Amino acid sequence: MKNKKEMLRVLKTAEGEFILDATGRKNGRGAYLCFSGKCLQEAIKNKGLERSFKQAIPKEIYENLEKELEQLEHE
Repeated sequence: MKNKKEMLRVLKTAEGEFILDATGRKNGRGAYLCFSGKCLQEAIKNKGLERSFKQAIPKEIYENLEKELEQLEHE
C-alpha cells in the first residue's frame, strides 16, 4: 500500500461537491487514488468511490474528476 502523500485525494465537501485535493489538507470526507488516469478508470469500473462515499456518484462528477486529473498530470 502506498503512502498517503504519494496518492491523490478525492474529496466530498460539506456542500456535497466532489473535488480533487492534491494537497490532502482540505476539510471533508476523502478517498485516495494513485496519480494516474488508470486508477481513476479502475475506481469507476469497480465503483470504488461509491463504496468509499456510501452513495451513488453521477457520471458528470467522474467526468469532472477525469478533467482535473488530466490537468494535474500535465503540471
